[in-house]
Amino acid sequence: MAQEIERKFLTVSEEWKKKVVRATTMKQGYLSSDPAGNTVRVRIAGEAAYLTIKGRSEGFTRPEFEYSIPVEDAYDMIELCKKPLVEKTRYLVSEFGKTWEVDVFDGANEGLVVAEIELESEGEEFTLPGWAGKEVSSDPRYYNSSLIGNPFSRWR
Repeated sequence: MAQEIERKFLTVSEEWKKKVVRATTMKQGYLSSDPAGNTVRVRIAGEAAYLTIKGRSEGFTRPEFEYSIPVEDAYDMIELCKKPLVEKTRYLVSEFGKTWEVDVFDGANEGLVVAEIELESEGEEFTLPGWAGKEVSSDPRYYNSSLIGNPFSRWR
């Protein structure tokens, strides 16, 4: 089974910008997001598009299945998604031999900046960069699927 093991942290400075490898603008919406934690997401990332199905988290791990789809289909599907959409720029940042994904949110979630690291196992050790602060991995307010119904602008 495909799975994602991910940890999320708020950023405390913009020092991460010095180590950016690549940036991609993203727009994503949710066709389904239920209280059990299952989601079906449509994402347009630059010139590519994906349909992603995620299951309920157990610790920092959750089942994840992601499929490339035609960009034209993604634009049509995104019209079916709950609003507001999640809009962000994802920066890939190389730090201590790991690639971090720093998401800078726009739209209704403007002002939110979250750094994520994907791991091989829940027990994998990693060095937390100085620009990464409070861990929010277990706080559902920071789940992208939650930012649709409860945007950052409402609770920051």
